[in-house]
Amino acid sequence: RRRAEGRRRRHLPRSERRPRRMMAVNLDKEAYYRRLKRLYAHWKKGEDEYGKVDAIVVAVGVDEEIVYAKSTALQTWLLGYELTDTIMIFCEERIVFMASKKKVEFLKQVASGKGSENADGIPTATLLVREKNESNKGNFEKMIEAIKSSRNGKVIGIFSKDKFPGDFMKSWNDCLNKEGLEKVDMSASVAYSLAVKEDGELNAMKKAAAITAEIFNKVFKERVMEIVDADEKVRHSKLAESVEKAIEEKKYLVGADPSTVEMCYPPIIQSGGNYNLKFSVVSDKNHMHFGAITCAMGIRYKSYCSNIVRTLMVDPPQEMQEHYTFLLTVQERLLTQMHSGARIADIYQTVMGFVKQEKPELLPKITKNLGFAMGIEFREGSLVINAKNQYRLKKGMIFSVNVGFSGMDNKEGRSTEARTYALFIGDTVQINEEGAASVLTSVKKKIKNIGIFLKGEDEEEDEVKDEAEDLLGRGGKASLLTERTRNEMTSEEKRRTHQRELAHQVNEEAKRRLTENRGEQQAQKARKSRDSYKNPTQMPKEADIRDMKIYIDKKYETVILPIFGVATPFHIATIKNISTSVEGDYTYLRINFYCPGSALGRNEGNLFPNPEATFVKEITYRASNLKTPGELAVPATNLQNAFRIIKEVQKRYKTREAEEKEKEGIVKQDSLVINLNRSNPKLKDLYIRPNIAQKRMQGSLEAHVNGFRFTSVRGDKVDILYNNIKHSIFQPCDGEMIIVLHFHLKNAIMFGKRRHTDVQFYTEVGEITTDLGKHQHMHDRDDLYAEQLEREMRHKLKTAFKNFIEKVEALTKEELEFEVPFRDLGFNGAPYRSTCMLQPTSSSLVNVTEWPPFVVTLDEVELVHFERVQFHLKNFDMVIVYKDYSKKVTMINAIPVASLDPIKEWLNSCDLKYTEGVQSLNWTKIMKTIVDDPEGFFEQGGWSFLEPEGEGSERDSHGSESELEDETFNPSEVEEEVEDDDSDEDYSSETEESASEESLGSEEESGKDWDELEEEARRADREYREEEDDPRNRKRKGPVINLGSRKRRRK
Repeated sequence: RRRAEGRRRRHLPRSERRPRRMMAVNLDKEAYYRRLKRLYAHWKKGEDEYGKVDAIVVAVGVDEEIVYAKSTALQTWLLGYELTDTIMIFCEERIVFMASKKKVEFLKQVASGKGSENADGIPTATLLVREKNESNKGNFEKMIEAIKSSRNGKVIGIFSKDKFPGDFMKSWNDCLNKEGLEKVDMSASVAYSLAVKEDGELNAMKKAAAITAEIFNKVFKERVMEIVDADEKVRHSKLAESVEKAIEEKKYLVGADPSTVEMCYPPIIQSGGNYNLKFSVVSDKNHMHFGAITCAMGIRYKSYCSNIVRTLMVDPPQEMQEHYTFLLTVQERLLTQMHSGARIADIYQTVMGFVKQEKPELLPKITKNLGFAMGIEFREGSLVINAKNQYRLKKGMIFSVNVGFSGMDNKEGRSTEARTYALFIGDTVQINEEGAASVLTSVKKKIKNIGIFLKGEDEEEDEVKDEAEDLLGRGGKASLLTERTRNEMTSEEKRRTHQRELAHQVNEEAKRRLTENRGEQQAQKARKSRDSYKNPTQMPKEADIRDMKIYIDKKYETVILPIFGVATPFHIATIKNISTSVEGDYTYLRINFYCPGSALGRNEGNLFPNPEATFVKEITYRASNLKTPGELAVPATNLQNAFRIIKEVQKRYKTREAEEKEKEGIVKQDSLVINLNRSNPKLKDLYIRPNIAQKRMQGSLEAHVNGFRFTSVRGDKVDILYNNIKHSIFQPCDGEMIIVLHFHLKNAIMFGKRRHTDVQFYTEVGEITTDLGKHQHMHDRDDLYAEQLEREMRHKLKTAFKNFIEKVEALTKEELEFEVPFRDLGFNGAPYRSTCMLQPTSSSLVNVTEWPPFVVTLDEVELVHFERVQFHLKNFDMVIVYKDYSKKVTMINAIPVASLDPIKEWLNSCDLKYTEGVQSLNWTKIMKTIVDDPEGFFEQGGWSFLEPEGEGSERDSHGSESELEDETFNPSEVEEEVEDDDSDEDYSSETEESASEESLGSEEESGKDWDELEEEARRADREYREEEDDPRNRKRKGPVINLGSRKRRRK
């Protein structure tokens, strides 16, 4: 296997070779120290070969033919990279590295161990620079001396199978042999130490498994389907090459960086009676036979391997299906036995006992071993699932589980290739603490998922005959229906093509924006000082303070409290709340303060610049209600007065803070230039939203030189400048109870003590409330008159608003243009608490009739994602992601599913990217991840994770189906009943008749009168009933292809 992979790499042009060895400036020091500690911990325990050795020697040379070796695996595990011509010696007290000058520079990062909490207890590293043109005798002597000074210095641990060529390795091995040191093979012991994976390693292997499943499903499986459909002749080797090339296409890599992905081995595809169920073989040059087709393939991601094996079957006979179902059962039994603590030999014996009990005739045909551990190395020889292995499984191990039957006889096979077949399945699995192992390669393997069933010649002839009878006399309708379907598919295909282009464009533009904005930091808002007094002299000298009473300084908004005999000032902002109570003869005053954890707001960090300090959480004071002789007032009076005054100061402070917060970020506007001309465009009797005062008031809106001014009947004024308007929207009163002019502003303005970015002016055109107690009649003259008045009023108001808009546009020389929502493109949704009609305009999506209004600028939108798009749900949600990733996404809930296609069409026409999925996502977490590491996000594919084919959402949805669901589906009972509906080409006469008549409803019958249409409808119903009673039309047809609904005529 190593040589085959090496030969393949060697014969490639140098430009096409995928790099396996990488050098980088940075090294994961924490991982190095953590894993080195683990290795030394195993050594100190002294189990297996660890107890026999005094030092461990790892020497890595240069050999392109060697793909997997224990030495390079240990290097990669510790350092993250493979360093050629490098010697590592692990001694009890120190570690010695010998490498070239550049590699020594790289290793200096871990030599010191400074600045790492994991470096404690790690032996120090000695770095020796290799001399290229000399014998390196001096360095070799230093390393031999290090070995002899470690423990007894007589026995060294090596990896006996790793033999690298080259003068450097030869001279080092000669030096070791000359010293006469005893050698012990450490391969199995080190492999067992590396077998338990950390979380980062598990994530890498899960990613590798996901890519493997993606390429199998969307490349190999689809290609086999095409070959079978078209009856092509394709060689196994050519098919394997096409699968291998798929890793060069990003769309199959589920967001992974292509430079980190490579094949574990060339895909192995076998069929036509020649089967060898091992991973050391290569695909031969024979043509693929349409019988049992085995495929084994594995992807390596960031040096970590994965593996999958599947068998596709074309028209399998019943016996083959039964054997395959039993093979699935064997694999399930194997997975249930694989859990932490289980001995590998016991697992093997249990599975073999099961096969012997259920189908003893298959025992000689089963594979010799049932799998092996994998990680950085594809196959770990010391952890193979066979009868001799005494190692126990541990949580976090990853295994490639492979079970197969070879040399099986097909009694129904007519050709030499068809008489012998093999069945082979395998998955990458993770060992758990309890329960069965988890499958990481989520590719379905039930018969209905991997079986390809073709129609026979007789069945096809019957269908062709039935179709000819159905189409007789209705050629025009059928051709029109076909043409219509073809056009619809073409339109959908165009939309998808455009969306693919937009996906690439969105990612590229976002990357460009991030590059341009790099380095720009948001200015941190200065934290407001809450110090009561700048210096002690500012403290008041009141008698209450000297008498150790509570005193409130209104000037500096400070409460002075006696604490342990010391007058201590607290700013009013530090007080959360206060309460007073009377219990018996005493009055209690309780004061609660803000402290870390008490405020659940997002800006808690600004409140407490030093959260590690000690905080006072609460203070309680008690005073007597009984008057002491000689005193003017009861002692509790001080507490009661303090409670009242603190409340007043607190209220005043909070009111002022709220007003200042509203004014924050307000951009100062230019002054309105008043046009004294009386002919200014003007609208009277309008209401303003939001209200200036608590009650709504009428007023007039007038256009001036550089802006509008609204003047209420009370004299309040609101100015809106033209250059501050982002969107000006005119909502006519068609189908609405109000007519609206809405202004969405660039910068907020202040009125009514609040800041506003949306201001609208409206008037009512009908009765918004109806008196239900009033007796109404459709012919009541008063009602008819009221309706007539309302129609006239609507027309009058619409004309007045249109005239006003035209005059304003002329006044501003078309710089301010009013947009009118497209009601025909509108859809219902709930952007806030209630459902409303959302309507697109030329540059936005709006609802301005309900309050609060909803306005989204399309130019600011990055993409739109549809959530909960599922067949059985009536509604879905729409998430709008903005180009400014720090801005919170907008969500519109409860949109009827009937609006999905029109919305897609509208978005596509606006050049906006959209995606859809079945789940609701945590957008707060997603956007935070993107903002924290935008470069990493786009390196992993950007927004492609939202695509149905990206991140394998389709795969996940299929893969998550339980085996129980798979078993409840019986294709032999169900498919025969529904196949006519599922087929792409064959329709029953009833379905085709009704579909063609519906399609002709507007074209063929558009010129007929009602009597002719009635007669034609009766005739169609009569023919429909006659055909329904005809027993020939209820004839059932043979099975069709289960996988992918493709058909091929058998020759």
